[in-house]
Amino acid sequence: MNWLVLYTKPKNEVKVAERLAAAGITVYCPLVTTLRQWSDRKKKVTLPLFSSYVFVQLAEVKRAAVFEVPGVVRYLFWLGKPAVVREEEMATLKEMLSDTYKEVRLATLEPGDLLILKEGVFKGQTATFKEQKGNQTILVLNSLGTKLILEK
Repeated sequence: MNWLVLYTKPKNEVKVAERLAAAGITVYCPLVTTLRQWSDRKKKVTLPLFSSYVFVQLAEVKRAAVFEVPGVVRYLFWLGKPAVVREEEMATLKEMLSDTYKEVRLATLEPGDLLILKEGVFKGQTATFKEQKGNQTILVLNSLGTKLILEK
């Protein structure tokens, strides 16, 4: 069975995932822990990796059952059909999220240098070094075409 992508109301991903699981639907909401800073404190918070998205695995005939859960907006569609995520892709995502960075070290790098990340969420991914700004290292993840900012 393939995984389908559900679009949720903003900031409802975890609640929707809990409600779907309680309804007996196989659901996955990838979470990451990040350090957030307020004016008076710093705190580690757990946030969804993909804002407003959760993944569900269910039979085609039960697709409408998810709309009984408050917070579900719609399925994500691609070319007129519900977007499908293969089991191998979900396994890769889960594997990538199973590790966390223990330490990040920066060697002498020049902009444009290619790196293979050895640990953490993006383990095994290829990235391009972009720049070093103070305590921030900016990389571009080649597979996602996204900036990754590492802070010391």
